[in-house]
Amino acid sequence: MMKLHIGGVEPKDGWKLMNIQPREGVDFLGDISDLSQFETGSVAEIYASHVLEHLPQAKVLSTLQGLQRVLVPGGELRVSVPDLDILCHTFISPQATLPMKWHVMRMMFGGQVDAHDFHYIGWNRELLFDFLGQAGFKSARRVDAHGIFKDTSDFKPYGFPISLNVVATK
Repeated sequence: MMKLHIGGVEPKDGWKLMNIQPREGVDFLGDISDLSQFETGSVAEIYASHVLEHLPQAKVLSTLQGLQRVLVPGGELRVSVPDLDILCHTFISPQATLPMKWHVMRMMFGGQVDAHDFHYIGWNRELLFDFLGQAGFKSARRVDAHGIFKDTSDFKPYGFPISLNVVATK
């Protein structure tokens, strides 16, 4: 059964990479909002770190339904998103310096270094869990970190994690 890393750039044994941009090691070229190249129930596990915030709001539910569709029964979706609650708290903190505020603002809205690096939606636990339920996932739980790939899911630029890490089960 396939394990799919969406948005990934780091090859890892047992995982297939899907990215919106062609890169060395990418197995599937595509956008998370269109998983039509994958059959229903063809993926055992999906990993997507800091990808869901790039979705236009109008595509959130259909994208999560697409992720749920391609998973096998009992399959897991592992996602990480910038935690809007933590980022907002950090931004308004009296201890936040101007460079910190700039950095946090870029985590909220994307680095905007290319056409794909824009964030269109902010996520917190309540919003993500609600949408996962609407999309048909049976359960969701927060985890401290996924520990699978070297990415921003465990990023702690100010001594605390800025990501909301979740495992949702079909």
